[in-house]
Amino acid sequence: MTHQERLTFWRLLLAVALTFAITMALLPQPPALPVGDKWQHMAAFGTLTVLSILAYPRASLLQVGERLSFLGAMIELVQSLPVLHRDCDIMDWVADTVVIIGVIAVVVVFRHFRGDARL
Repeated sequence: MTHQERLTFWRLLLAVALTFAITMALLPQPPALPVGDKWQHMAAFGTLTVLSILAYPRASLLQVGERLSFLGAMIELVQSLPVLHRDCDIMDWVADTVVIIGVIAVVVVFRHFRGDARL
């Protein structure tokens, strides 16, 4: 598999994951899962962070983090619309952002030991 084919694969997977995460976040009655709400947020945004870094390896990690955190904030804002019958909870956005920072920190450490110190 060529480098471009790998990037295409990761970008497609990221698009699917983004579509799934946003759809689930905006459904008026999402399916009940056996884990708590914060764990769902952390799993979703941890996955999105990893896929974003794999799909765009030359992108600034700070920009990836900022954009994903903004997405989490926008989801919470849209969930505040009464028509969705969802709850806007700033702690959901905090959970999103904490896991984004955690994944990025792991990538920074990994890159440091690999000799690649870019942020």
